[in-house]
Amino acid sequence: MTKKCTGCGYPLQSEDKNKLGYIPKTKSKKADLCERCFKIIHYNDAKVVTLPVDEKKIIKIVNESNNHVLFLIDFLNINLRTIKLYQEIKRPKTLLISKSDIIPYSFNRNKIIAWLNDYYNIDDEIIFISALKNRNINTLINYLEAKEIKKAYLLGFTNVGKSSLVNSIVEYKELNHHAITTSLVPNTTLDFMNIKINDHLTIIDSPGFALKNNIYDNNDLKFIKKINPKKFLKPITYQLKENASILIDNKIRIDNLDKKNNFTFYMSNQITFKREFNTNKLENLKSQIFEIPKNSDIVILGLGFINVKNNCKVKIFINELALIEIRKSFF
Repeated sequence: MTKKCTGCGYPLQSEDKNKLGYIPKTKSKKADLCERCFKIIHYNDAKVVTLPVDEKKIIKIVNESNNHVLFLIDFLNINLRTIKLYQEIKRPKTLLISKSDIIPYSFNRNKIIAWLNDYYNIDDEIIFISALKNRNINTLINYLEAKEIKKAYLLGFTNVGKSSLVNSIVEYKELNHHAITTSLVPNTTLDFMNIKINDHLTIIDSPGFALKNNIYDNNDLKFIKKINPKKFLKPITYQLKENASILIDNKIRIDNLDKKNNFTFYMSNQITFKREFNTNKLENLKSQIFEIPKNSDIVILGLGFINVKNNCKVKIFINELALIEIRKSFF
């Protein structure tokens, strides 16, 4: 059996240094990490991999197994795209809401669960966790043991924190297991990886799913880091008059075409916002006018959402209109 990198799961090889899984021949017998993972861990040298993830193949493998599924969703990226993929899983499953440590205190967890059930038709078990703060890691482990779950796939989109969660579980159980490589770079985990937690439980980390379109380029590591919050989320509210606009990090423009209204942004606090009036910036991007019902969210896939208090009409300029979703708010 070909030896795999314990960091990303890709088969190790010494034939071509330009291909994935490369390790120098002089180190091939003892090394557990490929050169890419070694550089990420020790030098923070993040190499972007454009390896396509066949989500249909992954879902097929999972659905044909006898294993439970843990599906991890970033709180800021609950949307039709992520939920649709979650619903394609036919095995018994549990929804894990990651980065729960950044969720504002005003967000009642029970209300969020009720909203997920009502709006997205999710009636599975839901657990809020944080790998960064080790929040509810023990709850998750106790839940799996109580359900007598022997093997569980861990699925989710890139940068949602799957590998960080596995590392937190390994650390919590004080296991002698090499840490899985974690990075903000998309496709850090490249293949299925079996992590034995104890004699009764194995977690199978999986390659991350990817949005078909992104607001960023995979090589724009500075922006990718910016949009992934590490600290407590502080919502920002802007009151926009008619024809006033908000520029989001100079990548998205939202025009208010109606009377004065409040727009509250739930996004990483490292993102920059600029309010302007009668601007013509970003006119080269795709645009569309949206009718926003009262107390709705404008969801921007991969970025977060904007709560709008009163019904209004907005025009949004963005590189891909498919990244926009209008939904009923859980407030």
